[in-house]
Amino acid sequence: MRQSCGRKCLVDGRGQRRMGRLIQADRRATLTEITTHYHRGMQQSICEATTRTTLRRVGYNSRRPHRVPLISTTNRKKRLQFAQAHQNWTVDDWKNVAWSDESRFLLRHSDGRVRIWRKQNENMDPSCLVTTVQAGGGGVMVWGMFSWHTLGPLVHRLNATAYLSIVSDHVHPFMTTMYPSSDGYFQQDNAPCHKARIISNWFLEHDNEFTVLKWPPQLTDLNPIEHLWNVVERELHTLDVHPTNLHQLQDAIQSIWANISKECFQHLVESMPRRIKAVLKAKGGQTQY
Repeated sequence: MRQSCGRKCLVDGRGQRRMGRLIQADRRATLTEITTHYHRGMQQSICEATTRTTLRRVGYNSRRPHRVPLISTTNRKKRLQFAQAHQNWTVDDWKNVAWSDESRFLLRHSDGRVRIWRKQNENMDPSCLVTTVQAGGGGVMVWGMFSWHTLGPLVHRLNATAYLSIVSDHVHPFMTTMYPSSDGYFQQDNAPCHKARIISNWFLEHDNEFTVLKWPPQLTDLNPIEHLWNVVERELHTLDVHPTNLHQLQDAIQSIWANISKECFQHLVESMPRRIKAVLKAKGGQTQY
């Protein structure tokens, strides 16, 4: 009986392991660079097509890197402390939290051209990530809030003075209506305007009505509203008629936000215990969320 037929594979098991080490050393290497480095110390040369076939055979594919914020050592420790303090919170506890955040939506987008080699289960491997930092740009900046019970308003967010109006005109009635027993928590990030004195004083004057959740920096993966921004972004891309000016973009965002299903945002709140466990497992590092 013939044990095999066809052309013999040019890259044996030893060569495959060597190629895997090259990937581990430089995730962003091109096919040309991988092939060139592979040839060093090897008697038989191969072409780039063979390199691509070999990489796919052992599970590597060229993909866009997952983009995550760059977390400092100090903030990583604060993230871990927050997760430890809330590891016993149940879904019912998280239902008492009203989540808020701001996001910028652009008329045009650039997704970059960086690509890396990784296996299917390596999307959150540190060597497969691209860190990002906050930056400005043209577009529409909006602020929104929601809880397990309902979606909140979606308004413009500009500076500390404008945020004071948002807090008094939108946050206050939302919290007193959803949590009449004063057992609600309001979550906000550490944006400079959120830490302004006039904002802090306002919250102190109303601390008998609801509590401001102490939120550490760089904890976006624990804020479920980030996923609602992703929903809005995806829906914008699927519009039959794309906005051509900022006014149309603002109207489209408002319409999409108002039509987010209850199942969608409730499911996000119900994921909070799993998110906390993920931060604990990562010891304060970045999670898949």
